[in-house]
Amino acid sequence: MTIETHLFEQVADAVRSLMADDGATLHLRSHRRGVKAWFGPETPTRAHYEAQLIPRRHVDGIDGMAIEVGFHSEHKDPAHNEQILQELLDHETTWRPALGEESEAGVFLGADNWRRVSDVWLEPDLDDPDLAFEMAARLVDYLHAIEPVLSPGGSNA
Repeated sequence: MTIETHLFEQVADAVRSLMADDGATLHLRSHRRGVKAWFGPETPTRAHYEAQLIPRRHVDGIDGMAIEVGFHSEHKDPAHNEQILQELLDHETTWRPALGEESEAGVFLGADNWRRVSDVWLEPDLDDPDLAFEMAARLVDYLHAIEPVLSPGGSNA
């Protein structure tokens, strides 16, 4: 087991403990480089939330590591991803106060056909004992801020 697997299992456990039971079915799946969260069916949806390690070169062209935490739209149709992003931008006054200016909305890092609203943390200390909780708390911020915009009636985008 690598440190990343252990780290992201801790993130998933912390997200579970931080989320209020509001009746929605939250699924979490940790993997070697991250944790994915989504509502609805057992199978992960194309519109979901993640905390994950990414190559820093996707952020600023410099070698190294980064953590990205936020919402992703990864549909096969780029127009659908753009439509979801535009819907979020149309309601930015709803989610921006909760997520702050550090949240970036736009093209996904490393995949031009996907879209995101997320934070990027450069050169994280993977040995920081508070890192798992910090990622989980930020992921929960995204779940609470973005999901009501996407699913006001309880459906997923």
